[in-house]
Amino acid sequence: MSETLSTILQVLIGLGLINVWLLRAGGETSYRGGASTSLKEEFRAYGLPDGMFYLVGFLKLTSALLLIVGIWMPGLVLPAAGTVAALMVGALGMHAKVGDPTSKSVPALIMLALNLGVVAIALS
Repeated sequence: MSETLSTILQVLIGLGLINVWLLRAGGETSYRGGASTSLKEEFRAYGLPDGMFYLVGFLKLTSALLLIVGIWMPGLVLPAAGTVAALMVGALGMHAKVGDPTSKSVPALIMLALNLGVVAIALS
Protein backbone atom coordinates (compact mmCIF):
# COMPACT_ATOMS: atom_id res chain seq x y z
CA MET A 1 0.00 0.00 0.00
CA SER A 2 2.65 2.56 0.99
CA GLU A 3 4.74 1.57 -2.05
CA THR A 4 1.78 2.34 -4.32
CA LEU A 5 1.17 5.66 -2.59
CA SER A 6 4.82 6.59 -2.94
CA THR A 7 4.77 5.73 -6.64
CA ILE A 8 1.70 7.91 -7.19
CA LEU A 9 3.28 10.80 -5.28
CA GLN A 10 6.59 10.43 -7.12
CA VAL A 11 4.83 10.66 -10.50
CA LEU A 12 2.66 13.61 -9.41
CA ILE A 13 5.62 15.52 -7.99
CA GLY A 14 7.90 14.71 -10.92
CA LEU A 15 5.39 15.68 -13.59
CA GLY A 16 4.32 18.75 -11.60
CA LEU A 17 7.88 20.04 -11.44
CA ILE A 18 8.48 19.35 -15.12
CA ASN A 19 5.24 21.17 -15.94
CA VAL A 20 6.19 24.27 -13.94
CA TRP A 21 9.82 24.46 -15.04
CA LEU A 22 9.55 23.45 -18.70
CA LEU A 23 5.99 24.10 -19.86
CA ARG A 24 4.77 27.01 -17.72
CA ALA A 25 7.98 28.85 -16.79
CA GLY A 26 7.27 31.77 -19.10
CA GLY A 27 3.60 32.09 -18.23
CA GLU A 28 1.78 34.18 -15.72
CA THR A 29 -0.02 32.52 -12.81
CA SER A 30 -1.69 33.85 -9.69
CA TYR A 31 0.97 32.07 -7.60
CA ARG A 32 4.05 33.94 -8.89
CA GLY A 33 5.94 35.86 -6.24
CA GLY A 34 5.53 39.61 -6.12
CA ALA A 35 4.11 41.00 -9.35
CA SER A 36 6.06 38.55 -11.53
CA THR A 37 4.71 37.30 -14.83
CA SER A 38 7.31 34.55 -15.38
CA LEU A 39 9.40 32.18 -13.30
CA LYS A 40 12.62 34.09 -14.04
CA GLU A 41 10.97 37.39 -13.01
CA GLU A 42 9.84 35.70 -9.82
CA PHE A 43 13.45 35.00 -8.84
CA ARG A 44 14.31 38.65 -9.54
CA ALA A 45 11.38 39.75 -7.36
CA TYR A 46 12.94 37.74 -4.53
CA GLY A 47 16.23 39.58 -5.06
CA LEU A 48 18.01 36.44 -6.27
CA PRO A 49 20.65 36.46 -9.02
CA ASP A 50 20.01 34.77 -12.37
CA GLY A 51 22.45 32.02 -11.40
CA MET A 52 20.12 30.98 -8.59
CA PHE A 53 17.28 30.59 -11.10
CA TYR A 54 19.39 28.13 -13.10
CA LEU A 55 20.64 26.29 -10.01
CA VAL A 56 17.16 25.82 -8.56
CA GLY A 57 15.81 24.82 -11.98
CA PHE A 58 18.56 22.23 -12.36
CA LEU A 59 17.93 20.85 -8.87
CA LYS A 60 14.16 20.68 -9.36
CA LEU A 61 14.29 19.09 -12.81
CA THR A 62 16.96 16.61 -11.76
CA SER A 63 14.96 15.72 -8.67
CA ALA A 64 11.81 15.34 -10.78
CA LEU A 65 13.55 12.86 -13.06
CA LEU A 66 15.10 11.01 -10.10
CA LEU A 67 11.68 10.67 -8.46
CA ILE A 68 10.27 9.11 -11.61
CA VAL A 69 13.29 6.86 -12.17
CA GLY A 70 13.08 6.04 -8.45
CA ILE A 71 10.02 3.94 -9.19
CA TRP A 72 12.49 1.35 -10.52
CA MET A 73 15.54 2.45 -8.50
CA PRO A 74 14.23 3.20 -4.97
CA GLY A 75 17.59 4.43 -3.68
CA LEU A 76 17.11 7.64 -5.67
CA VAL A 77 13.82 8.59 -4.02
CA LEU A 78 14.96 9.83 -0.60
CA PRO A 79 17.63 12.29 -1.82
CA ALA A 80 15.34 13.59 -4.57
CA ALA A 81 12.31 14.11 -2.31
CA GLY A 82 14.52 15.60 0.40
CA THR A 83 15.99 18.07 -2.08
CA VAL A 84 12.57 19.17 -3.30
CA ALA A 85 11.30 19.49 0.28
CA ALA A 86 14.27 21.73 1.17
CA LEU A 87 13.67 23.85 -1.94
CA MET A 88 10.00 24.23 -1.00
CA VAL A 89 10.98 25.50 2.45
CA GLY A 90 13.12 28.05 0.61
CA ALA A 91 10.22 28.96 -1.68
CA LEU A 92 7.98 29.57 1.33
CA GLY A 93 10.68 31.80 2.80
CA MET A 94 10.93 33.79 -0.43
CA HIS A 95 7.17 34.36 -0.54
CA ALA A 96 7.34 35.62 3.05
CA LYS A 97 10.36 37.80 2.22
CA VAL A 98 8.43 39.77 -0.42
CA GLY A 99 5.23 39.92 1.65
CA ASP A 100 3.12 37.76 -0.65
CA PRO A 101 -0.35 36.82 0.55
CA THR A 102 -0.57 33.30 1.94
CA SER A 103 -2.52 32.15 -1.13
CA LYS A 104 0.62 32.49 -3.27
CA SER A 105 2.41 29.98 -1.03
CA VAL A 106 -0.19 27.23 -1.42
CA PRO A 107 1.57 25.34 -4.28
CA ALA A 108 4.90 25.34 -2.40
CA LEU A 109 3.16 24.19 0.78
CA ILE A 110 1.38 21.36 -1.05
CA MET A 111 4.61 20.31 -2.78
CA LEU A 112 6.40 20.36 0.59
CA ALA A 113 3.72 18.13 2.14
CA LEU A 114 3.81 15.69 -0.78
CA ASN A 115 7.58 15.41 -0.64
CA LEU A 116 7.57 14.94 3.13
CA GLY A 117 5.09 12.12 2.56
CA VAL A 118 7.49 10.48 0.11
CA VAL A 119 10.36 10.94 2.59
CA ALA A 120 8.30 9.40 5.39
CA ILE A 121 7.42 6.39 3.25
CA ALA A 122 11.04 5.96 2.13
CA LEU A 123 12.21 6.01 5.74
CA SER A 124 9.61 3.51 6.96
